[in-house]
Amino acid sequence: MLPIATLGLVATSPGQTYGVSIFNEYFRSALDLSNSQISGAYMAGTLLAAAPMAYVGALMDRFGLRCCMTVTVLLLGAACIYTSQVTGLFTLFIAFFLLRMLAPGALALLCGNVLAFWFHRRLGMVEGIRYVGIAVAMALVPMLNLWLVASFGWRWAYAILGFGVWAMMLPLMIPFRNRPEDVGQYRDGIAPSETGEDSDGVDPHDEYSFTLKQALKTRAFWIMAGTLALWGMLNTGVIFFVAPLATERGLTEADAARLFPVFAVTLAVVQFGGGFLADRIPLNYLLAASCAFMVGTFWSVWAMDTVWMIYLAGFMMGLSQGLMSAARAPCYPRYFGRGHLGKIRGCLATILVASTSVGPFIVGLGRDWLGTFDTVLGVFAFLPLPLVFLSLLATPPPRPSEA
Repeated sequence: MLPIATLGLVATSPGQTYGVSIFNEYFRSALDLSNSQISGAYMAGTLLAAAPMAYVGALMDRFGLRCCMTVTVLLLGAACIYTSQVTGLFTLFIAFFLLRMLAPGALALLCGNVLAFWFHRRLGMVEGIRYVGIAVAMALVPMLNLWLVASFGWRWAYAILGFGVWAMMLPLMIPFRNRPEDVGQYRDGIAPSETGEDSDGVDPHDEYSFTLKQALKTRAFWIMAGTLALWGMLNTGVIFFVAPLATERGLTEADAARLFPVFAVTLAVVQFGGGFLADRIPLNYLLAASCAFMVGTFWSVWAMDTVWMIYLAGFMMGLSQGLMSAARAPCYPRYFGRGHLGKIRGCLATILVASTSVGPFIVGLGRDWLGTFDTVLGVFAFLPLPLVFLSLLATPPPRPSEA
C-alpha cells in the first residue's frame, strides 16, 4: 500500500501549483492573457474545485478507496488532455477547475487516507516515507515539464502528462485493497493479541471515532484548518509567480527554478525524519515548529534578491512543509478515529484547496496594481506569526462520549 499511496501523490503533479506554474507563461502568451486573468482563472477554478471535497470524502466512506481512486485517476488523465486543448480564458478556467479538483483535491485526499487504514502505531513513519515521493516530484516535475514543452510544445506536453497518469496508476488499482481486514491482515502487520485489539481485529480507538459534526466542535480541528489555509494561501501564491518574482529582483528564471530542488530535498529529509518524530512527540509541538519555519520562509522570500536567498527560501519552505506534513497526516486518525475519516479529511481538504486559490490571485493582483511584488510579500511575512503560538493549543480533543 505504501508504494501505491506514494505514486498516487506523485500522480497529482499535473494539477499541483509546482506543475502548473511552468505552463503559466505559455498560457499567457498563447491565449493573450494578463497575470491577473490567469491568476483569477486559477482562483475561481480552485475555489469551485474545493466545494466537492467533503462529498468525495463521503463517497470514500461509502464505496471505498479503490473504487474512488480508479474513477479519479481516469478523470484526471482526461482533464490533462482537455487542458492541452484550451483556447481562451473560459476554457482555461474549466481546465484549472478540473485539474485542481481531481489532483490536489480528490486524488491527494484519497491517497492521504490509504495509509491511515493500514497503519496506526507506525503511521507517522510510513507517512514520512510517502511524502518523500511528493518531494521528489517537486524536484523533478518542473524540469520534466520544461523538457516536454521544449520537445513537443506545451499542448502535447499536457496531453503526455495525462497519458502518464493513466500508465502509472491504473495498473496499481488491480492489486489495491481498501483495508487490511479485507485480506485477513491487521494494521501495522501486528495481530490483535499483541496490540490490545478485540477478537474482531478492531482497535478500541475506533469506538470513539468523531463524526464530522463532533470534529467541527473541537479546537484542534479549527487550529489545524487555519494553519493549512494560511500555508496553502501563502505558499501557492509564491510558487505560482516564482519566475516573475525572481526576474523582478534581477535574477533569471533558471535562478528561480533552483528553489524547487532545494525545497524538495529539504522536504524529503524533514518529512522522513518528521515521520519518526510524529510517533514519539506530541503533534502540536511539530505543528508549532512548522509555523515558526513558515515565518522564516516568507521573510526569506521577501528578501530574495540573490541566488543564496533563493536557496534559503527553499530550505525554510522545505522545513515548514515537511514538519506540517509530518504532524497533520497522523493527526487526523489519532485525534478523530477512522470511522468518519473521509468526511473529516474531505472538509479539511475543501479548506486547503480553497485557500490555495486565493494566494496567486492576491499576488498577481498586487503586482498588476502596484507594479511590484514587494508590498504583498511584506504582508505575507507577518501573517504566520500568531499561528506559532496557537498551534501549541492543538492538543487531542476529548472523546465524544466525554465531551
